[in-house]
Amino acid sequence: MKTSKSGGKRGIQWTSRMQLDDLNFADDLALLSQKQQKMQEKTTSVVAASTALGLNIHKGKSKILRHNTTCNNPITIDGEDFQDVKTFTYFDSIIDEHGAGSDTDV
Repeated sequence: MKTSKSGGKRGIQWTSRMQLDDLNFADDLALLSQKQQKMQEKTTSVVAASTALGLNIHKGKSKILRHNTTCNNPITIDGEDFQDVKTFTYFDSIIDEHGAGSDTDV
């Protein structure tokens, strides 16, 4: 959803020379941010754009996977916190809080 990407940097610094942008595929989004405040802004932007189109975000399926941070401030939609998880499956790949993927069968 392009609205989540408007206004500057769109993802995270992956390597010294490469940036990894938010991942969008059909009805799945993986928003990436190095700052909690920016993640909340992106989330709020996606919710607003979705609502304007008559779409809903499934709060029960929306998760937060934190990597290399001590910040544990919640990301919220309409006052409800997203659940923090230690692993997350995205298109048959299991990603963990250390940034590693897994070859485990999904």
